[in-house]
Amino acid sequence: MSTERVNPPDLSPPAGFSHAVVATGTRVVFLAGQTALDADGKVTGDTLTAQFERALTNLLSALRAAGGTPADLARVTVYATDVAAYRAHAHELGCLWRELAGRDYPAMAVVQVVRLWDEEAMVELDGFAVLP
Repeated sequence: MSTERVNPPDLSPPAGFSHAVVATGTRVVFLAGQTALDADGKVTGDTLTAQFERALTNLLSALRAAGGTPADLARVTVYATDVAAYRAHAHELGCLWRELAGRDYPAMAVVQVVRLWDEEAMVELDGFAVLP
């Protein structure tokens, strides 16, 4: 697969995302929404940061099981129950992203939702990747 991150100079500088990703490959992997569920189906983590780390770990685990790597991610949507809290922890969340997924940022969006499937969940990530 090849990906090209596109960040036009006439748009605001991206921080932790790419404005566009051009991906070419032969397989598209659609990744279901992942929250901070453990292997027993229980939400783990009492903080947004802890839940984000687990949700991202789960998303990347599903991606790896499908044969992909974090660099193959073309699009990720983050659903947060409190965008103000997400923004307040943006630096920590960015550090976690770089630690777990690297610096090849996908196109991303953060959307505030009233609640997620599991009431204790604070954040959910879904997306898709393009594999060779």
